[in-house]
Amino acid sequence: MIVRIMGEGQVEISAEDISVLNELDTELEAAIDAGDEQSFRAKLHALLDKVRHVGKALSDDSLEPSELILPPADASIEEVREMLGDQGLIPG
Repeated sequence: MIVRIMGEGQVEISAEDISVLNELDTELEAAIDAGDEQSFRAKLHALLDKVRHVGKALSDDSLEPSELILPPADASIEEVREMLGDQGLIPG
């Protein structure tokens, strides 16, 4: 799966890592629903850090279509809320 982190570029994520990312995505959604800014910020950073850790960076000149687009680390709760689909940021 090809994932783009806005402002950072693309990474390729293996299917085996999606379940872990879904857990973090669920925690992020809960923080958003609660309106908890501190928890939201921590969960967003944890999700993005995990994507960076497990993902294999694609070159800047790669033209692969992104299957998922994740917000930048400095996104607001409202910005991320608007990006959420029925299955969160990361469909499982």
